[in-house]
Amino acid sequence: MNVILLSPGHPEEMPLFARGLTRAGARVLGVGEQPERTLPDLARQNLVAYLQVDDLSDEEAVLRKVGRWTSGLHINRVECLWRPAVALAARMREVVGVVGMSPRQVRFFQDRDAIAQELGRWHIRTPRRERTPSLQGCREIAERVGYPLTVKVDTEAGPTDSLRVESPDQLDRAAGLFRRASEVTVEELVDGEAYTFDTLCVEGEILYYNICWYRPRPRISRAVEWVSPQTIALRGVDDPQLDAGKRMGKAVLRAIGYRTGFTHMKWHLRPDGEAVFGNISACPPEARAVELMNCSAEIDLFSGWAEATCKQRFSQVVRRKYNAAVIFKRARGRGRISRIEGLEQLMARYDPHVVSVDLLPVGSPRRDWRRTPISDGYVIVRHPSLETTVEIADHVATDVQIWAR
Repeated sequence: MNVILLSPGHPEEMPLFARGLTRAGARVLGVGEQPERTLPDLARQNLVAYLQVDDLSDEEAVLRKVGRWTSGLHINRVECLWRPAVALAARMREVVGVVGMSPRQVRFFQDRDAIAQELGRWHIRTPRRERTPSLQGCREIAERVGYPLTVKVDTEAGPTDSLRVESPDQLDRAAGLFRRASEVTVEELVDGEAYTFDTLCVEGEILYYNICWYRPRPRISRAVEWVSPQTIALRGVDDPQLDAGKRMGKAVLRAIGYRTGFTHMKWHLRPDGEAVFGNISACPPEARAVELMNCSAEIDLFSGWAEATCKQRFSQVVRRKYNAAVIFKRARGRGRISRIEGLEQLMARYDPHVVSVDLLPVGSPRRDWRRTPISDGYVIVRHPSLETTVEIADHVATDVQIWAR
């Protein structure tokens, strides 16, 4: 089986999926922007061939180059697990004539208006949202949507700039967004806990699913620099309070006709028990979430996805033994990492429950926390008890500090 894998070296988890395909018996042909010599070793070792292209977003140029490259070779699958290139993969499937998600289906994952309209036909609750080219339009929409709300500039990759608005008096601040875009989206701000519904499907059947809990809610962790965001893969996915989200997640997949591969859906659980759809991607979650799922049930979803893709089955036994949490750390100060405090004490207390520690070493330049969810590193912990997992995660968040200067 010949499988084209787009962007096999980026993001960091992609080489693990390339290895999964090889283990499933596929011949993996990589297509990406990186020079082959700069690919991670694990990616290079699991590719039978590699084609470098100038820009994956230039779909026409990539399609022409791949067409010449694969001339005379039978391609069985075209796969992509990186959101920015999912649309390219769909067009490539049409060109080479293989099964998989079509461009029509891709629009549900990239156009929030399109999916909101589709889900509305299925009576699935989505945040109320409208677009407008003017500040006056924002005011009129706000009267219909109500407060609090967000005003944001949307792109295919998601919102590039957003503003939380609590009252009519604050709405004038949205005028600045029109200096960066000709149109903005005004959207209801749903009050509720933030969760995911992640699935691995084969021919429309969910063979594996996962629910993660975001702590604190993403709009807080995206706005406050000193926060240490947490993602927790929950052991108790059958908790009755999560049933509304699971039902909605399954209904969303039916509504958009999703067939085979990973999906990553975000949703909100309101205090009254109502589940509200957030968004969905036709790829696995990033920011170490697949590793969390693996830790929670002691499975290998990198290989499991490849088996589902190549052999239309998922043979791994899922026994959810742990809650698993990743805690992302952000350095205090600017410049280069100067010291890390509290890690030794944390390890002395919780070592059996710490799965991995990957913090930037002293001397490294700190990262821009607004641009990467990984921030300046992370710690992964796990425990059978959710209460204990949260306790350990909170100690990582508060007791481990990275300093920069």
